[in-house]
Amino acid sequence: MRLFVAAHPSDEVRTGAARGAEQLRERLEHVGASRGIRWIPPGHMHLTVWFLGEVSDPRAGAVLDALGPPIQMPPFDLHVSGFGAFPPSGPPRVLWMGVTKGLEGLALLHEEVGARLQPWGFRPEGRAYSAHLTIARLKEPPQGAARAALRHAVTHEQADAGGCRIDHLIVFRSRTSPSGAAYEPLLRVPLT
Repeated sequence: MRLFVAAHPSDEVRTGAARGAEQLRERLEHVGASRGIRWIPPGHMHLTVWFLGEVSDPRAGAVLDALGPPIQMPPFDLHVSGFGAFPPSGPPRVLWMGVTKGLEGLALLHEEVGARLQPWGFRPEGRAYSAHLTIARLKEPPQGAARAALRHAVTHEQADAGGCRIDHLIVFRSRTSPSGAAYEPLLRVPLT
């Protein structure tokens, strides 16, 4: 099964992010840079703390046991605003809204989850953890003038999705199909 650990922002933040995504979508349509973009529905928006990928069923049980105990860390406030793209240069593949408050808390959660997963062979990615709320994926990155227009819009458009309190993580199972991904919550891990 395909697993990931995420902080799940409030409905208000996800609604605010959807408004921001719509604003960006309209801007990209206006400049001719909206082709091939798949926008993420608000219900699927989350802040990935750790992506585990494919995990066999027997190993998944052990991983869920390792992740289950409460995390000894107080809840913290989070704020989401502004846009960005990954990778930061070259053809963009992901459009996101940034975390402007709560970065330290998410980074600490990333470290804690990593420490719990290390005995099961999971290692950090080769790059630094970068907290973000994905709002769109690009099937085919734009080229030439369309890419420049997209980069300009992402850099200059402003939106504020709002803030919320993060008091737990969720371990999700992800199932992909031609109609898109479906996320099933498997475990809620409280912060205490």
